[in-house]
Amino acid sequence: MQFVGLHSQIRKNNFKSVVLLILFPAVIFVLVWLFMFFVGGQQPEQRFYSTNTNFVHLIPWISIGILVWFTIAFLFHTSMIKKATGSVSLERTQNKRVYNLVENLCIGSGMKMPKINLIEDDSLNAFASGINDSTYTVSLSRGIINKLNDEELEGVIAHELTHIRNRDVRLLIVSIIFVGIFAFITEMLMRSIRFSGGGGSSSGKKGGGSIILVALLLAAVGYLLSSLFRFALSKKREYLADAGSAEMTRNPLALASALEKISSDSRIEAVKQKDVAQLFIDNPQEKPKSMNLNSLAVIFSTHPPIEKRIDILRQL
Repeated sequence: MQFVGLHSQIRKNNFKSVVLLILFPAVIFVLVWLFMFFVGGQQPEQRFYSTNTNFVHLIPWISIGILVWFTIAFLFHTSMIKKATGSVSLERTQNKRVYNLVENLCIGSGMKMPKINLIEDDSLNAFASGINDSTYTVSLSRGIINKLNDEELEGVIAHELTHIRNRDVRLLIVSIIFVGIFAFITEMLMRSIRFSGGGGSSSGKKGGGSIILVALLLAAVGYLLSSLFRFALSKKREYLADAGSAEMTRNPLALASALEKISSDSRIEAVKQKDVAQLFIDNPQEKPKSMNLNSLAVIFSTHPPIEKRIDILRQL
């Protein structure tokens, strides 16, 4: 695999974060314009001008809505992720072993100590999250702490610290926040259709139903596009984090051994959301063993096959 320097990777991820911050609102603006165009009642030749006129007046309100959503997600993303993963804060007095491993790695690499969370689950998995020094967090399952030896656990922690150092977690959090907009809109529209299905068939209700269907279709397109943006975030981030772990610990075989154990049982029961699942060292919603390396499941997965990652580590 081609070597990518630390500062080069940080620059690339910062650039991708800016691109995502531009692309997602742009998709929202385009979809709102299309919605207004399709539901407009004027003749086709008049509809274009009318849509543009009305859309200009809506731009400030759409911008405020996007800003409010992003601000709420920015301020509360930590608590949202903790709730979605069932993680809780792990204090030093509860597990000095984990704290010593994290501290030693941070001192050796010149990093600030992140927060440490615990997921009460016997499966083996871990993830990093956060967007700045005050929110960076490494979360470990009870199973991964208890079932890995010190060298293996150190390799896993170093992998997650590399995600923080490379700004991978910031990039993924931005992606999750904006994908959530379209998921929320689509869900609300689906509920509107479900609960407005009964009672009468007046032209007013038919017209309202058509508007909701158009909105649902466009929201689904937005969700699809935002998901494609998410898949476009290179899977190389996992390979680079593996390489960063090997560099940090000088023991690639330890992480290879850890990944082998993780692959046998990585299903965290509390994780139900696909977007949050992509944060983990091994996606708890994907089944690597059931995926052919050339299958569509691999192409649209959030992580490269864990077997391939193990093979690369054993060659370092």
